[in-house]
Amino acid sequence: MNRKPYPSDLTNEQWELLKPILPPDKKRGRKRTVDLREIINAILYILRAGCAWRMLPHDFPAWQTVYGYFRLWRETELFTQINATLREQERQRVGREATPSAAILDSQSVKTTEQGGERGYDAGKKINGRKRHILVDTLGVLLLCVVHSAAIQDRDGAKLVLAKSRGLFPRLKLIWADGGYAGQLIAWVKEQCNWVLEIVKRSDQSKGFQVLPKRWIVERTLAWLSRHRRLSKDYERLPETSETWVYLASTHRLLKRLKPANAAPG
Repeated sequence: MNRKPYPSDLTNEQWELLKPILPPDKKRGRKRTVDLREIINAILYILRAGCAWRMLPHDFPAWQTVYGYFRLWRETELFTQINATLREQERQRVGREATPSAAILDSQSVKTTEQGGERGYDAGKKINGRKRHILVDTLGVLLLCVVHSAAIQDRDGAKLVLAKSRGLFPRLKLIWADGGYAGQLIAWVKEQCNWVLEIVKRSDQSKGFQVLPKRWIVERTLAWLSRHRRLSKDYERLPETSETWVYLASTHRLLKRLKPANAAPG
């Protein structure tokens, strides 16, 4: 890398961990001429800085090239797969089984921009935009993300997430969620997924701020995601693109957990 590093760049150790998971060069046709590490670094720059593609600094590859790789990897769900691989490594690193037996569910409503696409009004949060519905393990690591209109109620949005989760986590038995998911969803989860949905409610006697068991884990993950300026709003036309950024943010955090930056990127 013949340039001054950005704070969002991968370190040498993080790159060596990620490199084997990326798609290999094609055996036929035109050979790859760009440095994949610089493509990843450019995408991470967009994620952290929150700038438009055309404002990508000139010491990265051309923005059209970087966006082309991002779009290809979005369509092949590459970052979803990478997140799953790194998540299993992180769980094993801290002495857990590769797949979780319990998870926490929550959503985050964010405003959209003039870009267009699916959106709606969340009357509870008074936000016109979309919801990021996420499922995390007890470490706070992302298991699954579904982005949908903010007009969809939490209980209905949860069905989109949980239905997509079936078959992916064979050890999963218990899911914690807040009071917004109470009611018929509990029976639906048991019938459709054979999981237990446990509602963690705030005590009626409590006053002021209160840390609620298990719920704080997913709320912390949402706070981690919000550190990335590309996720401060939903700037995307397609919800699938928004989901890709969430998986990418989770992937970057996992890389930092597995290979902490002890020195500046090389």
